[in-house]
Amino acid sequence: MNVRRFTKFASILAIAALIAGLSACDQLGELLIPPPDMDGLGEITIGVSLQLEGEDAARYGLPMKRGFELAQEEINQLGGSQITFIIEDDQSTIEGATAAFNKLIHEDGVSIITGVTFSTQLTALIPIIEENEIVCFSSLASAAGLSALSDFVFRTGLPTNVLNPEGIRVSQEKLGYQRAALIYDKDDVYSTSSNEEVSKALTASGVDIVITEAFEGKPADLRPHLTRIMETDPQAIFISALSVQMTDIMTQGREVGIPASVPYIVPDLTGNEVQIAGEAAEGAITFTNWSASSNTPGNQAFVENYLAKYGIEADPWAAQSYATLYILAEAIENAQSTEAAAVRDALANIMDFPTVMGNFSFDAVGDAVYDPIVLTVQNGELVAFE
Repeated sequence: MNVRRFTKFASILAIAALIAGLSACDQLGELLIPPPDMDGLGEITIGVSLQLEGEDAARYGLPMKRGFELAQEEINQLGGSQITFIIEDDQSTIEGATAAFNKLIHEDGVSIITGVTFSTQLTALIPIIEENEIVCFSSLASAAGLSALSDFVFRTGLPTNVLNPEGIRVSQEKLGYQRAALIYDKDDVYSTSSNEEVSKALTASGVDIVITEAFEGKPADLRPHLTRIMETDPQAIFISALSVQMTDIMTQGREVGIPASVPYIVPDLTGNEVQIAGEAAEGAITFTNWSASSNTPGNQAFVENYLAKYGIEADPWAAQSYATLYILAEAIENAQSTEAAAVRDALANIMDFPTVMGNFSFDAVGDAVYDPIVLTVQNGELVAFE
């Protein structure tokens, strides 16, 4: 299983498919580089913890699952050792994630677990990870500082202390906003971290934070918060929240009278959420890890293959999970082992590995290093901001 070779092959195949006069079999015969023999590792079993039912499943868990399974299918087609998953529903809660991890570790005997959507969950799981010394490679959780809590924790998404300051630098430079309002979910670790990094970056840029509104408990009605924000006459509104509250804030904000001329700036906004928010999302700006239009290694092949397999467009959560499995497979190949300490050390040494997010490395604490992206919503689509 040589992941670098497969990435190159997938890119070449996407181009070769456009060339007339060659059959698919001819192309495969000419382009495929035989992978190295990894039969000595046998079956590679990886635990996956994510949401399988409910709103969070539709917006996070199922895209993650599809991304993992597409990468698994591609890697396993190369022959050699086969990757298998044991998937547990974490029910979007700390209790569910704890139960999923305990089952995967103590009943199923896995040494590597991926998935782990929410930073709130990952924070609570650190003692379990440390006690059992298992690799936890989260494809989504991105609150600042979490990877530094354990040598066994790695993350695919850029942390909020990297993504948000860069996005603010780019957007403030172009739009010139000087008065900003902030709203965030104080019960969620990611949202709190995102808001904190937004606040620090705005202050450092000389932007006046005219109001900060905090909510809790997934309220259905956020209009009182948004009315208070509107009364301060901000030039931009920063939203730090998970998917459901994110879209509620955008739609309810326009309903209370916040004009479309005041842009929402929403870290980690996806195309799915743009569609849910509809007109309210028009003009919104986001700081993100992945774009369907990027010409990163294998990205266009991934976008096409995902659409062909599932009949829907890929989003960042699918892309990050897809990349996570490729990175993990590379580390297992380099370690020639699935033992947690060996995989941990191999992950720590990943450097400039080609992924759909770009060339990927880990920093000294296990956080991702690659280039962030700033997008904006135009005519209901996420497009490059610059």
